[in-house]
Amino acid sequence: MESLEKLNFWKNKTVLITGHTGFKGTWLTIWLNKLGAKVIGYSLEEYPNDEFFNSTNIHKKITDCRGNICNFNNLKSVFDKYSPEIVLHLAAQPIVRKSYDEPLETINTNIMGTTNVLECIRLSNSVKASVIISSDKCYENKEWIWGYRESDELGGHDPYSCTKGCIELLVRSYRNSFFKKQSKFVATARAGNVIGGGDMSEDRLIPDCIKSLKTNKKIIIRNPQSTRPWQHVLEPLNGYMLLAEKLFIEEKYDSAWNFGPNIESIKPVKTIAKILIDRWGEGELELQSLKSSKHESKSLSLDISKASFLLNWKPRLNFKETIPLVVEWYKKFDGNNSYELCYKQIEEYEKK
Repeated sequence: MESLEKLNFWKNKTVLITGHTGFKGTWLTIWLNKLGAKVIGYSLEEYPNDEFFNSTNIHKKITDCRGNICNFNNLKSVFDKYSPEIVLHLAAQPIVRKSYDEPLETINTNIMGTTNVLECIRLSNSVKASVIISSDKCYENKEWIWGYRESDELGGHDPYSCTKGCIELLVRSYRNSFFKKQSKFVATARAGNVIGGGDMSEDRLIPDCIKSLKTNKKIIIRNPQSTRPWQHVLEPLNGYMLLAEKLFIEEKYDSAWNFGPNIESIKPVKTIAKILIDRWGEGELELQSLKSSKHESKSLSLDISKASFLLNWKPRLNFKETIPLVVEWYKKFDGNNSYELCYKQIEEYEKK
């Protein structure tokens, strides 16, 4: 990776990040602020994962706006007031199992919220490039062993996955109907299972494991044989930023992109849990194969050839480096030092 600081691309760029208080949003906000961008954040007033964002105090270094992306007028007022040049849309209801319990909220947030963002981009006189964050769940999962390519069939068994497939179609529609005529370049980015320090979400493997380890409880794994493409949070964020840089200059990058790990990072859930326990130094694992009415994929991975060949992007961390970074962050986290922990890991990653 060419040094982003050396290229100086982001310095003084006005960047709007929706969902800036979430797990990936917080890391991205810290990184772009470090690179000199003028970050405008837009998120809900309160959200369950805000503990991480609040502990960084990064709100003091950016413009911290609050509101619901389903509120079009409020969102547009932020576009009008701050005139972003680049938009990185991360705001979403991100949990698959929650989408079964709250399908309407998931659909409203992910589909109508994204439509509002696209409409604000359409009406904006300042936006030049945008990356809409999608998911590997957007594919029609056939449970095959090879990675999905960007041209593969879209689908979605559960409400969450369905919304991600719909988002891809929405972006394609806006691109063909409006953006190409306006010389605005908008792409979608699909990442796999992202892990790293600061994830406080419910019903996710790493946060659930860490909570159990810290409270000396058994780690209960409900689908031990399910495989996922595990990657450190800085990997896809690097991809999003590189894609935004390319989009800012050239139209040819306005399409869908996969950002996943190398094949050796595709591991069963139980393997991740066992390695976490080993790195933590203690802990107990209980494997369960539970039948549930909530369908979850057993196997899912991404083909990253397109990003590798056309963006010159590739994962910089191998699997053996990823888990230690995660454990190091949580072990050193004391409730007040999350900014320093993130900044240090970002610096180390940039050297790669």
